[in-house]
Amino acid sequence: MIPTETFGRTGHRSTRAIFGAAAFSSVTQAEADRTVELLLHFGVNHIDTAASYGDSELRLGPWMERHRADFFLATKTGERTYQAAYDQIRRSLERLRVDQVDLIQLHNLVDPAEWETALGPGGALEAAIRAREEGLVRFIGVTGHGTTVAAMHTRSLERFDFDAVLLPYNYPMMQNPSYAADFEELVALCDQRRVAVQTIKAITRAPWGDQPQTAATWYEPLRDPGAIDRAVHWVLGRPGMFLNTVGDIAVLPLVLDAAARFRERPSEEMMREIAEQHSLEPLFV
Repeated sequence: MIPTETFGRTGHRSTRAIFGAAAFSSVTQAEADRTVELLLHFGVNHIDTAASYGDSELRLGPWMERHRADFFLATKTGERTYQAAYDQIRRSLERLRVDQVDLIQLHNLVDPAEWETALGPGGALEAAIRAREEGLVRFIGVTGHGTTVAAMHTRSLERFDFDAVLLPYNYPMMQNPSYAADFEELVALCDQRRVAVQTIKAITRAPWGDQPQTAATWYEPLRDPGAIDRAVHWVLGRPGMFLNTVGDIAVLPLVLDAAARFRERPSEEMMREIAEQHSLEPLFV
């Protein structure tokens, strides 16, 4: 079984591997059903989806009708203005077939102009707060990609007391001194405020480049089981980190299996070896 840890200040004991339901963007209901059975097998009790993840919310809906109590359920709105965000939150609940989600997140809030809109008067944050007041959501978070996201999340936490953040964290990304410094500053603040830290892109090998895409992920994932083990264990080896899995249901079993067998963090030498053997590259530069 995958180990659990308290998810920030929410009080929920979440599995440290969170199912990233972007993997359900374009799968059949039968494929989704088999995947949820796999999640239950590994004890995964936390699901992270988004309004923009294709059919993901629709694929989760039938399971939420029957198993809502078994999962901490998170979704996201990518809208930046109040009414559009509020309407999208209500629509997500309908698609998920639930009365409430545990966590609503402002999705990919990195662009400075969008940040000002979303967190300003008449912005998406006000919609999330209204949804919380109405009992439609319990907690509010913020997510993002790119090399500036850690610094932007720190800025977001200075504006509002978010309950969770989500951002990239993997070995090649942390070789960028500027990103690593911003990441450490953010994590220190999150530790101080008991804000949950969710990480993404753990098993990224490199951007796709010109080669044909052979996985549902928008980056080229690691496929070698040994390399995936080390990449996953490197993330889980840092206390307090939650790992959002992978956007491809075919690769997912390897990630879940690695998380279930986690014991200790690989050494720096071991990670350098994997980086050289598999030509790891940062997804964001």
